[in-house]
Amino acid sequence: MTMHVAAVDIGASSGRIMLAEYNENRRKLRLTEAYRFENRLCRQGGHDCWDLDGLFNEILKGLAKIERDGILLESLGIDTWGVDFVLLDKQGQVLGLPVAYRDHRTDGMMERVHAETSRAEIYFRTGIQFLQFNTLYQLRALLDEKPEWIGQADKLLMVPDYLHYRLCGKMACEYTNATTTQLVNVFTGRWDHALLQRQGIPAQWFTTPMQAGTHLGDWISPAGHQVKVIVPATHDTASAVAATPLFDERTAYLSSGTWSLLGLESQYPMNGRAALACNLTNEGGVESTFRVLKNIMGLWLIQRVREELDGPGFDELVAAAEAAEPFRFLVNPNDDRFLNPTSMVGAIRDFCEETGQGCPKSPGELARCVFESLAFVYCQTVGDLELVAKRKLERVHIVGGGCNNAFLNQLTADFCQLPVSAGPVEASALGNVCYQLIGLGLLADLDDVRHLVSQEFCSDIYKPRLDPNVLDTRRRQFRRLCQRITRPLPRKEEETV
Repeated sequence: MTMHVAAVDIGASSGRIMLAEYNENRRKLRLTEAYRFENRLCRQGGHDCWDLDGLFNEILKGLAKIERDGILLESLGIDTWGVDFVLLDKQGQVLGLPVAYRDHRTDGMMERVHAETSRAEIYFRTGIQFLQFNTLYQLRALLDEKPEWIGQADKLLMVPDYLHYRLCGKMACEYTNATTTQLVNVFTGRWDHALLQRQGIPAQWFTTPMQAGTHLGDWISPAGHQVKVIVPATHDTASAVAATPLFDERTAYLSSGTWSLLGLESQYPMNGRAALACNLTNEGGVESTFRVLKNIMGLWLIQRVREELDGPGFDELVAAAEAAEPFRFLVNPNDDRFLNPTSMVGAIRDFCEETGQGCPKSPGELARCVFESLAFVYCQTVGDLELVAKRKLERVHIVGGGCNNAFLNQLTADFCQLPVSAGPVEASALGNVCYQLIGLGLLADLDDVRHLVSQEFCSDIYKPRLDPNVLDTRRRQFRRLCQRITRPLPRKEEETV
């Protein structure tokens, strides 16, 4: 028996509907792209926002195209990025604008929250990495700006939950995305009411987190066909990790896209002092697992550089980076200046000049700076993970669109001094599909998912080639650079890196 499942997979820069054909008898899974659309920030009311109505209309267009092609879907599910949300009133209508995490409304908000509740207590309760755009800080900024909404709002839905609601009329919060808010208790898996109360956030806005693989409701197609809406791991990284062949505890995963998410899968949270010092996060995974990881500012930097240069294609930029002088320019990708600058090229050049490195001018210099800087952060994060987990890692497995970048894959192997496996590219869509198949009773559990993926989708292997002695010197230089840039630097007066 063959059936079709649609995974709506939306990232910060684009979305697509991936069509899966699954043969139950042969246990064969085929994945093809059925529809693709753009996702861009728009400026509204003085804020950077998401066009959620536009995204929903694109989803409907893609689903209609699938039906016109004569394909009847058994189910569909949506995954997106984390932390962003909408508030609904008692009539189920959106209150205000769907403000994006890159908006600057949360500037300085972490300090205000931490003056009332310490970092240590928030981390012990939630296990979540401190990032200025976490939902906790977005909500505080929103309530400061719109205190009257406390009495008007009825429910809070994360972005994929809202899109599911638009499809089937049922409101629910899925667990993996809910954990990105920094408002879910890491031990209970429920909303932390004490933390909500301290921040003045009404607990009644939140529904009990739902597990991936749950049948939420039904969508009726234009032709009247009833399609099950099955909630996947709605955080795209959670879906990607579910589809990563992790069969031992010494393999780290790296979900590489607009963001880079590097971490370990664990059966228990790691939210002690060492993890807090390393600013690791404990996001919820499928089937009671934890994603102990670090959010890294990823390929967002090179995407913005490419847009601003308005010429070279991505492959051209990679080739130019390979030809550029190594270790000439480095930045800390996690510096807040790179979150949403007016000019990414300008932000990179400013960082390099402020740290006495000179100014990267050519496209190759800029691109190599980004790729080497990312690989160095990956190396540092591997060290943090080994320290906190108290075990030596033996491999990094890269999935997502970034694993198509063979140059960055090799840099990762060289800088981490570990073999790197790369693939599958469509990990988030695969994880989405597979948890729909679990909801349909066609797959059993996470192990079943990973065995299916490893059989159907191959990985490329990269082995370290860089001299470790050369690498050690550069690692120390990069650490000093990242430590120094945490305080304001007067131009031209600091020693060179």
